[in-house]
Amino acid sequence: MILWFTTLQIVVAIAAGLFCAVAGIAGRRPSDVSVGALALVEALLVVQIVMAIIAPFAGNPPSGDALEFWVYLISAALLPIGGVIWALLERSRWSTVILGVVALAVAIMLWRMQVIWTVQIG
Repeated sequence: MILWFTTLQIVVAIAAGLFCAVAGIAGRRPSDVSVGALALVEALLVVQIVMAIIAPFAGNPPSGDALEFWVYLISAALLPIGGVIWALLERSRWSTVILGVVALAVAIMLWRMQVIWTVQIG
């Protein structure tokens, strides 16, 4: 993984998470903006999947457990999809809060993926 891209993803996911959580607590239902914020998080995760496929061939292989990394990455990519589906099925303010929780969970998972990718095996 590339540190600057991971940092960008984490910042975007935290911003989307805080925006959605605050909007939901303020009573706003899911909107194009809240769902779009999760769509941006998902788009960055798709780019991360492509980068994780290419990186080992470019001389940047994971030094941690590859299986654990891929389970985190695929799970993180599925979370926003599930959150958006939930928000579209149940259009309440709590759905917007769930979108925020999903984005914050993705941010935490991204940091863990960075640790798995760069851990030194001794």
